[in-house]
Amino acid sequence: MKRTGIVLMSLLMIAAVALISCSGSSSSSTGDSRQVKNGDIIQVNYTGTLQDGTKFDTSIGRGAFEFAVGKHQVIEGFETGVIGMKVGEKKVVKILAEQAYGQYRKDLVITTLKKDFKAGVNLTVGTVVNSVDQNGNPFQATVIKIEGDTVTVDANHPLAGKDLTFEIELVKIL
Repeated sequence: MKRTGIVLMSLLMIAAVALISCSGSSSSSTGDSRQVKNGDIIQVNYTGTLQDGTKFDTSIGRGAFEFAVGKHQVIEGFETGVIGMKVGEKKVVKILAEQAYGQYRKDLVITTLKKDFKAGVNLTVGTVVNSVDQNGNPFQATVIKIEGDTVTVDANHPLAGKDLTFEIELVKIL
C-alpha cells in the first residue's frame, strides 16, 4: 500500500509538471513577443491627426496597412515610431514636420502660363496636375490660383509644414 501511494504521488507530480509545462508553452506560442526591427514586414492600424485634432487619414475600415520597416515606404517619423513595438501594442507617435513631409517651401509655388499645360487638362482651383521638373523627374502639383493667362500651382505635399500625430496599433509582424 505504501508503494502504491508513492507511485501515485509520483504520477501526480509528473502530471502537474506536464500540465504546468503545457500551459506555459501554450501561452507563449499564442503571443508574439518579437519587437519590430528594421527589415520586418509589418501590419498596422493607424489614425493620423493634425495638431488641432483634424483626422487626415486612417486605415480603420480599410484593413491593416502593410509595409517593410527600413525601406522608406512611409514617412521617417512613422517608421521610427514603430521600432520596438510588439504585436497588440498601441501607441501615440508625434511627428514633427521635418520627419513627415518636410517644411512648406515657397519655392514650390510656381506661376506659369496656361498654354504650358497639355490640351484638355481641366484647370480649376483644386485640380491636381502631373508634371516633370527640368531634370525630367515627375511631380504632382495642385492648382491654387488662375488669373488671366497664368496658373499658379503648389507642388508641396498637402501635409508639408504640419506636425502630425498617429495612433498606431501593431497588428502583425510577418
